Amino acid sequence: MQDFKGKVAFITGGGSGVALGQAKVFAKAGMKVVIADIRQDHLDQAMAYFEQTDAQVHPIRLDITDRKAMAEAADETERVFGPVQLLCNTAGVSIFGPMQQATYEDWDWIMNVNVGGVINGIQTFVPRMIEYGKGGHIVNTASMSGFTPMTGTGVYCTSKFAVRGLTESLRIDLEPHHIGVSVLCPGAVNSNIHEAVRTRPQHLANTGYYHEDEEIMKGLKAVIEPGLDPVILAEKVLEAIRNNELYIIPYAEFREPLIELHNLVLSVLPDPKDDPDMMKRVEAIQKSRSPQRQDAG
Repeated sequence: MQDFKGKVAFITGGGSGVALGQAKVFAKAGMKVVIADIRQDHLDQAMAYFEQTDAQVHPIRLDITDRKAMAEAADETERVFGPVQLLCNTAGVSIFGPMQQATYEDWDWIMNVNVGGVINGIQTFVPRMIEYGKGGHIVNTASMSGFTPMTGTGVYCTSKFAVRGLTESLRIDLEPHHIGVSVLCPGAVNSNIHEAVRTRPQHLANTGYYHEDEEIMKGLKAVIEPGLDPVILAEKVLEAIRNNELYIIPYAEFREPLIELHNLVLSVLPDPKDDPDMMKRVEAIQKSRSPQRQDAG
């Protein structure tokens, strides 16, 4: 996707934070933008901003874990602006603490939103994008926690590793349809993700961590406040879409940890000269892939 003017973007979580930054940047680039968010107050605040501009932005209140509602949001988007050509599965939630303290409800909440929400976006919009036949792009938001686990991030980290793997695979599958796919892996962003527990559904309220504890949320905010401004991050996303880049990671502080991680992986791999059966496995894999690639073409 090189030209953004007049094209339609659908952004989950678009009422605030990283997603609102994307909405601002994409609208400025001339796109028609739908912001979908579970919080009406965030949608209202976002629209108060856009109403002072000449941007074409439409709000939809949406729980991304609700598949029927997602399909209805897609229908509404098409009625208002037309077919979606840029899908940003940006909405996400977080909670932190030792994995051994997690409840089933902690797992269900995080996985339903962070993974299930992305899957619902893909299942809803990708067939429509393919049928429309004019290419496009998808940006799924993972996290640096999709590469580098840290203490207390296990449940969140699991969800973001899943989004990263999903995105890497989706890029291969959608290449024949001229639909680019990127995974955004933010580090710290000056957003309001620390308030995510306020959207937690009542039937998943049982937690091994914390509820709406103001002191805990204040501490979390202090950690992310020095992070990138969402608009600056979104400008990086726009450029990555233009260049059809798989990874969007504009955080220099993660360079050394990623080098160490990938060196560790490489260090346990055998040298090809010490693995005489390697070529047999490679040839078998290539044979299994060839018919799929022919069918895709």
